[in-house]
Amino acid sequence: MTALTRIFSTTAFKLAAIYLTSFTALSVFLFIYISLSTDDLMNKQVVQTVDAEIQGLAEQYAQRGISGLVIGVERRIRSPNSNLYLILDYAGNVIAGNIAYLPEKVLSETDGRIQFVSYTPLGRPGAEQGEGQKKDSAIVRIFELPGNFKFLVGRDLEDQVHLKSLLGDALTLWLVGMVVLAGITWFFLNRRILKRIDNLSMSSRQIMEGDLAGRLDVTGNGDEFDRLASNLNVMLDRIEALMQGLNEVSDNIAHDLKTPLTRMRGRVESALRRGLSAQEGQECLEDTIVEIDELIKTFNALLRIARVEADSTGAKLEPIKLAEIVNDVCELYEPVAEDGGVTFSVCVEAKPVIEGDRELMAQALANLIENALKYGRPIDKDVRPAIKVVLSGKDDQAILSVEDNGAGITEADRERVCNRFVRLDSSRHAPGSGLGLSLIKAVVTLHHGELELTSACGLDDSAEDEQTGLCARIVLPLSKEQRGEGEGNEAWHMAQKKNVDN
Repeated sequence: MTALTRIFSTTAFKLAAIYLTSFTALSVFLFIYISLSTDDLMNKQVVQTVDAEIQGLAEQYAQRGISGLVIGVERRIRSPNSNLYLILDYAGNVIAGNIAYLPEKVLSETDGRIQFVSYTPLGRPGAEQGEGQKKDSAIVRIFELPGNFKFLVGRDLEDQVHLKSLLGDALTLWLVGMVVLAGITWFFLNRRILKRIDNLSMSSRQIMEGDLAGRLDVTGNGDEFDRLASNLNVMLDRIEALMQGLNEVSDNIAHDLKTPLTRMRGRVESALRRGLSAQEGQECLEDTIVEIDELIKTFNALLRIARVEADSTGAKLEPIKLAEIVNDVCELYEPVAEDGGVTFSVCVEAKPVIEGDRELMAQALANLIENALKYGRPIDKDVRPAIKVVLSGKDDQAILSVEDNGAGITEADRERVCNRFVRLDSSRHAPGSGLGLSLIKAVVTLHHGELELTSACGLDDSAEDEQTGLCARIVLPLSKEQRGEGEGNEAWHMAQKKNVDN
């Protein structure tokens, strides 16, 4: 009973029942409609046939009287057809005809109107008695002739009855076949759906038990279950990445922030043990405040990264001109670069419009420039540091890159350096927390773009071959207006060409 209840409560069974009921009702409606329409058409044809026979016999009666009518009826009786004839005298005796029995009530109606009657044909055993015999159906007209003669002309409806029987048998076979087919379809559909749902439930249960690496099965059919499983798997990938990031942040906080906290505690303990002068105590407090400020900056950066990754910064992605952001940020950092002896150049090859947040994009570019200023120093001290900011466009993408001629980052470390608190050995001499690229990557991901770290070959021709530097490239999709087809793309390419020419 539990298994039956479970089966009857499934969506597959309910859908099968709905479809079966709907098709059954439609089939019955079509059968009734076809049957009534066919009956009406055939009745009209029968009436026309009867009227034609009456017309022919009426001409013979008019020419030769009752004897000519009898001769015409007998001649027609001998021809094999479905027509019915009957001539009775004033006493009710049969003069000619092919009807053995007809109810008296029918014979009393002699006004010539169409009547649907039951009769027994002549020649059937026991037909004269009429009682207990199988009756056939017919359409007749009965007239009363001079001399109290009664004249009947009609036509048997056996063809119509046979057609109705065929239609009824066809409907029965159709309904039986439809029920069987619906049952078979429901059986396989129910098994397939229940199996898929059971697999989804089992995978979901494993994930709920803590196995975040588990994924829902995708058969590759492209059906609704595959699309649902694919979307859920993408969601699970995102959840797993966030949980992994949370674990990494927790581990990194525990390891990387433990050192400055321990150092501050040691400084305070040492100050308490020693009798410091007022100036020494002030210096100790100032150093402690500096380290506390650095810790606060680190926590603020972590919080901002988390908010950007969770898309809870309140950022509104709207069309912004990326060239304006590049010009504003570069104008701000150009004096800083000059004071540090860095050659700073800006090249705006296109003026793309993207869907983004102006503040976040400005901060991402500022972080890239600051990283280049801090860590993009050439190995050869005789080589002048150089930074180049380039904004270009290709196809439906805007490309923003910041290049330097420093030592660069090895290919093996380029993916790892985007994680939180990751600092390479070559950069540990400079202040920082290792969160800059993490924030940039979060901002770029929020804008549906990509962050690429490659070598910046050819930035400084005087540099040695091994000093290839680093090229941090942000690739962003254009706004819908510039990403449009036809005239939109043509206008975009024309604008690019104009910018390059200028």
